Amino acid sequence: MEAHNASPTQQIRIAVKVETSPTTTEPVNNVVVAEQHLISQILIQFHAGYFRIGLSLCCQAMLWKTLREGEDQGDSRITFHVYRMLPSTAFVLLWSVALFTTGTLSVVYLLRCLLHFEMVKAEFLDHIGVNYLFAPWISWLLLLQSSPFLSPKTFHYLILWWVFTVPILALDVKIYGQWFTKGKRFLSMVANPTSQLSVIGNLAGSSAAAQMGWKEAALFLFSLGMAHYLVLFITLYQRLSGSSSIPTMLRPVSFLFIAAPSMASLAWDSISGTFDISSKMLFFLSLFLFLSLVSRPTLFKKSMRRYSVAWWAYSFPLSVLALASTRYAQEVKGGVAHGIMLGLSALSVFVSLVLMLITALNTNMLFPGSTSPSPYNSGSIE
Repeated sequence: MEAHNASPTQQIRIAVKVETSPTTTEPVNNVVVAEQHLISQILIQFHAGYFRIGLSLCCQAMLWKTLREGEDQGDSRITFHVYRMLPSTAFVLLWSVALFTTGTLSVVYLLRCLLHFEMVKAEFLDHIGVNYLFAPWISWLLLLQSSPFLSPKTFHYLILWWVFTVPILALDVKIYGQWFTKGKRFLSMVANPTSQLSVIGNLAGSSAAAQMGWKEAALFLFSLGMAHYLVLFITLYQRLSGSSSIPTMLRPVSFLFIAAPSMASLAWDSISGTFDISSKMLFFLSLFLFLSLVSRPTLFKKSMRRYSVAWWAYSFPLSVLALASTRYAQEVKGGVAHGIMLGLSALSVFVSLVLMLITALNTNMLFPGSTSPSPYNSGSIE
């Protein structure tokens, strides 16, 4: 009865309690968790072997700089079909790409060191992984030498040289010391083609020091690298029964046999100021090793069945060999020398471009899902 007597203007208020459904925030949280998991997986699976990409691009930038210097010196035969047809900004663009790639790889590896140091330690203890710890510093030294913005006579160049060379010397003391004394790494047991990266690191630092005019420092690094290269080359050549072999998927690293003497010829060229007999002998050695490897394509057949970042091991040695052939052609100025230079330079650029394209098309295979603390022994990652 009270309901019928109520005023028509009277408002009836109904209290409705609205509760926020937890499903409205769950998708956001799931996305954040998924992103964190993805980043964590990338850091876990990332390793120093990925610096092969930076090595190749940085060496390509150095090759193009050498070709440009040949053009500036009026040596038209060297760059008639190679550099003169390219726009003037091509070199700066390539150097910028190499800088971005190397910088990105360095940041990712630094995060790995901070968040997953136990895996970095396991990488250091691996007989293959430890050698790739030289790769980032070699990349930065090559990038420094090919820089279009820094002169070797500047103070910034000197500071950067120290920053990139000191870690190489620290690794030298640790690794070479264990080779020489009774340590955990007996050279006859751990020697493999990637061991030559330690030599290449010393030679890259020597070349950069010589460009600054620091001849004594350059000679120190050169003698340190060449002394160990001689011992290492003999050890690898003999293939002692106890030596550690490399997995099938890592066979492309055999091309590092080419890179070490080629880098040595360039380092001695920087020290002596001319591509003299010693530099030519080292270049001829690397050329012979190159012919020996390309004449055995079946050796790399199994490693080419499935894409892996190890394929970038082809590019860097070819780029160093092409760079040495360019300096040889500039010194000899003969038709055969220029033909060798043009052929090797074209091959180097072609291989680098093909690898860039294949890598772009197979980015989903860069981190295939293995969480092994020693990825260098796993064909799935390498």
